[in-house]
Amino acid sequence: MSAIGAVSSCFCLRPGVWLLKPGMQKMSSFGLHTAARCAAKDYYEVLVLGGGAGGISMSARMKRKVGAANVAVVEPSKTHYYQPLWTLVGGGAKQLAASARPMGSVMPKGVEWIKSQVTALDPDKNCVWLENDIKVSYKYLIIALGISLHYEKIKGLPEGFNHPKIGSNYSVQTVEKTWKALQDFKEGNAIFTFPNTPVKCAGAPQKIMYLSDAYLRKTGKRSKANIMFNTSLGVIFGVKKYADALLEVVKERDLAVNYKRNLVEVRADKQEAVFENLDKPGVTEVHQYEMLHVTPPMGPPAVLINSPVSDESGWVDVDKETLQHKKYPNVFGIGDCTNLPTSKTAAAVAAQSGVLDKTISLVMKNELPVKKYDGYTSCPLVTGYNKVILAEFDYNAQPLETFPIDQSKERVTMYHMKADMMPLLYWNALLKGYWGGPAPVRKLMHLGLK
Repeated sequence: MSAIGAVSSCFCLRPGVWLLKPGMQKMSSFGLHTAARCAAKDYYEVLVLGGGAGGISMSARMKRKVGAANVAVVEPSKTHYYQPLWTLVGGGAKQLAASARPMGSVMPKGVEWIKSQVTALDPDKNCVWLENDIKVSYKYLIIALGISLHYEKIKGLPEGFNHPKIGSNYSVQTVEKTWKALQDFKEGNAIFTFPNTPVKCAGAPQKIMYLSDAYLRKTGKRSKANIMFNTSLGVIFGVKKYADALLEVVKERDLAVNYKRNLVEVRADKQEAVFENLDKPGVTEVHQYEMLHVTPPMGPPAVLINSPVSDESGWVDVDKETLQHKKYPNVFGIGDCTNLPTSKTAAAVAAQSGVLDKTISLVMKNELPVKKYDGYTSCPLVTGYNKVILAEFDYNAQPLETFPIDQSKERVTMYHMKADMMPLLYWNALLKGYWGGPAPVRKLMHLGLK
């Protein structure tokens, strides 16, 4: 997640409430929201959908371009979370509170914050519909709605989180349960999963495995633990250079990796996890667990499914180089909700924001976009409490590294960058629209300047 990471904006419900009814998860990946509030106006020059990393960053940039009074952000959530920190929260290295700030504090000053939820998009009429049948029109639309979590697609969840020994770093409601399960571990299987869907920050499902291994060694429990990474994929990581390095870590620490295994059911009362063998459809295997970390299935937000702006899978259909919509020239997409063929992280959002800023500037001048996004994304692969392999790569799954060192090596410096430097950069640069990814730094490095 970053050399920044994936970010979602959610708001915290009373502990346990969201777990009672699986159907509640279908309402929104963000949980329940505040009631719709009428926009100050019914038309904005730039309308931004979503108050996550992409939405806040682009609204800050658009404010400087057309003026605060001409920009609005539609976002129902009260709290903005820096989710890359949740890997460390789940491992006991950071506090959850450090990842949260009031949404109003990150919203660019003067920009209209419409505290409502989008219910429909009508790009042919240049408008969107909000809750309570509120219509808002626009000249330019930026879609930054993120990605939805679908715990309910695993039988036995989300209600299974009411039981101990199970957690998930992907939700504000369950990330602290990961740390509790790790602390309470006695002996048996510690299982970590990767679903058969697109996910945000594809490295995160295994980062918590490495932290758990380190914690169990530190507390003298490692000899009593069988640590398993059950992934639906056929490889441990999509970029060979970093996959090779991770396989060395796996071998050195005696971790079991089982490929083409997809979690389909959790029997939390019995501490059993059921996996389908994707090489043998319909064939399942049951594993007893002492600790289970669940990475949920994910997908596009419900409002985008079958929307005019989306492809057949529900992702916003944009040009992969300019981020301009393929059909509607005044519509743009950024981040996890798009069909850009790269990993869904806030590091990608940072790089995309700089390109999209240039794209919109030219479109506003009736000129053709020229700035091209190369698919840059990053994933600091946390392999211990003071170790990180910094993976950076492009659309072709080729390394696109910033520093003049071998980034496939575990490094203490990269850990401190992940844990200490990147949050500062996120809050103070990316969200304010001043950080467009590491490309300038990379250019300087390649020129031999430090």
